[in-house]
Amino acid sequence: MTTPSSDDPPDRAAVTAETLAQWQATIARIQAERDSMAAVANRLAEEYGPDGTGLPAEAGPATDSDAAEEEPSSLTILAFDDDALVAEVRAMVPWVDHILLAVYGQEITSGRPWCTRWAEHDDAVARIHHCWLAWQELTDPRAGASGPSVWQRDHLEPLLLKLRSPDGPFAACTTNPDHPHHRLLPAPPATDPTSLPGRERTYP
Repeated sequence: MTTPSSDDPPDRAAVTAETLAQWQATIARIQAERDSMAAVANRLAEEYGPDGTGLPAEAGPATDSDAAEEEPSSLTILAFDDDALVAEVRAMVPWVDHILLAVYGQEITSGRPWCTRWAEHDDAVARIHHCWLAWQELTDPRAGASGPSVWQRDHLEPLLLKLRSPDGPFAACTTNPDHPHHRLLPAPPATDPTSLPGRERTYP
């Protein structure tokens, strides 16, 4: 029998299914963070330009009249056109699946519902997007050591409380994976124009 010397490499530890699952989850979270940071970098590049001046590469200095004509673009997804909205939602999916749900999404029950078709709920998309924007800002090193904690307290927890409340946007969606059901809640009626001030009101 050969006695191993001190120069022999140590035996490799056995990789269990649990260990492999942990590695896969870690890699998925890293990929989600990378995708989200790439989305931030693209947005910043579009906003500030390649040289950081806020001007396109071949543009000259802006005049006062140019600045007056240009309105700043809104960060909320509610203001995006159709193509930009589709791209933004797709960019959010890895973060939703591997960070929002995998890390912070507790067991899904009737009291804490979730909808796998969340992208069809307009109010959920808006809330998730706003929380995603805050995550990008407050997990950046420039946000300081308290940034992630502030994000969890001020953005994540209110989001989950609203989305997963029994009267939230997913209230009509079944949580049992064996019996999936998806239903969009009807929007409330539009404002009655006769109720607006400055108009002559008629009474029955």
